[in-house]
Amino acid sequence: MDRFYEVMFIVRPDIEDADLDKLIAGFEQTITHGGGTLRSTEKLGRRKLAYTVRKFNDGNYVLLTIDADGKLVHELERRLRVSEPVIKFITVRMDEEQKRIDKIKAIRATRKKLSAQPTAVPVAAPVEAANAVEAPVEIAESIETAPANA
Repeated sequence: MDRFYEVMFIVRPDIEDADLDKLIAGFEQTITHGGGTLRSTEKLGRRKLAYTVRKFNDGNYVLLTIDADGKLVHELERRLRVSEPVIKFITVRMDEEQKRIDKIKAIRATRKKLSAQPTAVPVAAPVEAANAVEAPVEIAESIETAPANA
């Protein structure tokens, strides 16, 4: 059963571009001869590493997007591990990640968005304004009826 994977690996920064292309072509052949399909290959370029890996502070990043079964991915990881120019690699199974993202989107789509609903205008506001107008009249009447020397 083929699954969708992303394989990212970091190659030594002192490797020539021609040698890097040969290395990538070798990994692509491993994938195609093993029965997998290569979706895409991206050379992400030279970047600084977060920490020192095998005495290197930067490296050339390469991303392979493949459809393969577990045995082929295991063989590809073995070849990455024994390849001297590769200083670090990681393989991520993306079909599980895509299922998780789709599930979260479905849950969010069922919820009502409060910001999309119109806000209700409070009905009590006009009544309070009417009471506020009557209050000064009552105060004025009480002032007029009050004794002058009190």
